[in-house]
Amino acid sequence: MLVLGTMPGQASLRAREYYAHPRNGFWPIIGEVLGLDPTATYPQRMQGLTQRGIALWDVLQSCFRKGSLDADIDARTVIANDFSSFLEAHPHIHTVCFNGAMAQTLYRRHTSGRALTQLRLPSTSPAHAAMPLAKKVQAWQQLAMHCNAAQQMT
Repeated sequence: MLVLGTMPGQASLRAREYYAHPRNGFWPIIGEVLGLDPTATYPQRMQGLTQRGIALWDVLQSCFRKGSLDADIDARTVIANDFSSFLEAHPHIHTVCFNGAMAQTLYRRHTSGRALTQLRLPSTSPAHAAMPLAKKVQAWQQLAMHCNAAQQMT
C-alpha cells in the first residue's frame, strides 16, 4: 500500500520527516487506526508502517509554492514523481491512499499506467481544520481495512 501526500510542507522538509508539523494529524491518526505509537521516534514509526506493508511518498517530486499550502502550488512548476518506474519496481503495491483531494487530483493529472485501487482520505493537514480529528480517524479506518485485507491475502 502506498500513502501519497502532495508535497512535504516546510516543517517536514526542514526535519526530513514526513508529516513533521506538530499540528498535522497524520501520526495521531495512524496511531489510532493502526495501533502505532505516534510519539515513537520517526524511524520507529516508519518501521511500524513498513511492517504493515505501507509506504509513504508524495505525488510531486518538486514544485514552487510560498508556504506549505497545497493551494499555493504554482501549477507551472509541478514535476511529478516517476510512478511508472516506481510501480514497476514494486509490483506488490495494490492500493494508493491519497492524503487529501489535491494529492489525488495531481496524481490523476500527471500519471498513467497500472490500475490500482485508489482511496481518497481527508487531508491530515492542520489547514484542513473544517473536519474534526475524530471524523478524520473514522475515515482513515479504510486504510486499516485495506491493510488487513492485503495481509490476509498473503
